[in-house]
Amino acid sequence: MGSGDDLTTQALEPLLGERPLQAQPLVLSTASHALEWADTGAPDGAVVVAANQIAPRGRAGAPWKLTPDRGLSFALVLRPQLEAEREGFLYTLVLTALADVSGPDVAIAWPDEVRSAAGALLAAADLQIRLGREGVKFAVVTFLLPEAKPPRGELLLRVVEAVEARLAGPQEVAFEDHRNICATVGRHVRMKLMGGRARLEGRSLDLDEDGALVVEKASGMRVAVRPQDVSAIDVA
Repeated sequence: MGSGDDLTTQALEPLLGERPLQAQPLVLSTASHALEWADTGAPDGAVVVAANQIAPRGRAGAPWKLTPDRGLSFALVLRPQLEAEREGFLYTLVLTALADVSGPDVAIAWPDEVRSAAGALLAAADLQIRLGREGVKFAVVTFLLPEAKPPRGELLLRVVEAVEARLAGPQEVAFEDHRNICATVGRHVRMKLMGGRARLEGRSLDLDEDGALVVEKASGMRVAVRPQDVSAIDVA
């Protein structure tokens, strides 16, 4: 199988059926391509994948490394029924779904990674969320599975179906499942918040029901930090 042959329309349509799909040989990034499509009406569940990406990126624009025929990064358009104030809960649903397909004995590194018991990166996700007058208008979720090997179509489908199952399932179950395997809770964290100037340091105590990490500062003050507000995090 040649470079990217497993990620073509011809290879993926038998697996994805009638799911809307754009499979490209080369894009700047699947995230930017999916955002353009979502802005012009891409339906819920639409997938964007490419054999090659010039600049795949994750949270806060951090570069993702992909090598030819190794690793999988693709984008999924979601149009969930979710209030604007709960947009951060999408991270909870997506990361729990990624943990579901990553195997046993995995841990969630809040806000956007799934790691093995030994600490190896198994999967990551970046979410770009657009709000409307009635809540979340759409979200583009970009996934990275760095160790995926061809053929990758079945893994792509498992990730998509896991996310959709978590979206359709009880939110309280997803929250508890996420909370139970979140390795960040109980650790000392240093964060840089979006915008670059604000920083926060303290002990992470818990997750709240909207997906925020509750951090207690040295002063005793507690702050709930939303996943979409974090540009960098260091866990001790």
